[in-house]
Amino acid sequence: MASRAFKDINLSFKRHPVTNDVVTIRDEDAIKRSVRNIIFTTLGEKPFEPNFGSVINESLFDLNTNLNEIRISDEIKQSLLNYEPRIDNTEVTVSVYPDSNELNCTIQYDI
Repeated sequence: MASRAFKDINLSFKRHPVTNDVVTIRDEDAIKRSVRNIIFTTLGEKPFEPNFGSVINESLFDLNTNLNEIRISDEIKQSLLNYEPRIDNTEVTVSVYPDSNELNCTIQYDI
């Protein structure tokens, strides 16, 4: 089975020196950028798609509990399931370090 190529525009909007077109990002980099954009987009931020994005930004200042870790993990999984059809087998690991006010999140997926 041949693999598909994915291509998106680079949000830096830099100009390609030869073609004078917007520089593109391809394949894995395009999917990584899409995943990051979905997670960091606040619900209602994208015009005409009020359910696009996640509530991760709202939960960053909640109390550090196990329920908060589960909520963040579930929110990321659900957002990616709804809006990124190019990935499968999404695994999300959330670690909260209350002493340093830190939250680390690792997302693994198959393209």
